[in-house]
Amino acid sequence: MAYVHRKIYQKKLLRQEKTRVSPCLICRGTKLLCGKDRCPILVRLSFQAKVSTKINSLALEGSSPPSVFVGRIGYPKVAIGPLVPPIVGDTSFIDTPEKWNDITIDRFIDFRSHLVRGRYIVDVHDVDSSNKIVEYTRELALSKYPVDSEVQFEKKPSGKISFYDHAQPHGPTAPIKELEIGNTRYEPNIEKAFYDTDLKARDAILELYKKGVLVSSIQKAFSVGAFGEKKHRKFVPTRWSITAVDSIISAELRERT
Repeated sequence: MAYVHRKIYQKKLLRQEKTRVSPCLICRGTKLLCGKDRCPILVRLSFQAKVSTKINSLALEGSSPPSVFVGRIGYPKVAIGPLVPPIVGDTSFIDTPEKWNDITIDRFIDFRSHLVRGRYIVDVHDVDSSNKIVEYTRELALSKYPVDSEVQFEKKPSGKISFYDHAQPHGPTAPIKELEIGNTRYEPNIEKAFYDTDLKARDAILELYKKGVLVSSIQKAFSVGAFGEKKHRKFVPTRWSITAVDSIISAELRERT
């Protein structure tokens, strides 16, 4: 008898699930049924509209913070490329999480939504490719200061602001046709680890952390295959890079305590 009642209850729950209406459709940003102070959908649309008026061309000039993004879809063939805002000057704050402690959500979404992501498909093992887009993307990831960049896209950047569970959001995206960058100045400690092709990636990460290099800088360099023994170097999707570096550092800190 109990079994029959349980089956009836399960069927009832299933019917309720099928007929359940999304709270977003009921709310439409007016009742804040999600419990948030502001409707996240309306916030996204608002910033998206603001950015689209500034980015409406096949060409983009700006100072990369510096910042790059390595996708994971299609692995081991992934999309790599720079993140460039339509802003010239000191844009380092846009991609330095260590400086974001006291900013508002609106300001965070505002400056991150201006980062346009360029996409170029490459095999993760082609870290030493002579292709200029690959080479310049790596140089950006190793740079300590913002780098003036010029990007030619195959089509106009489009799409909504992209949010991720384990990586910072960015604005519109588009496939890259050409990429040119100004002079880069590598972070000295990262440069040393980059040229040491006998140093294991884990040892490089811990050594850089001990020397006070920003974790976000280590993560970027790791994502473009800058560390490790030469035969093992490869591009690492951004979200995996963030997780890997955090795990290596946190494991080391736990062992010390």
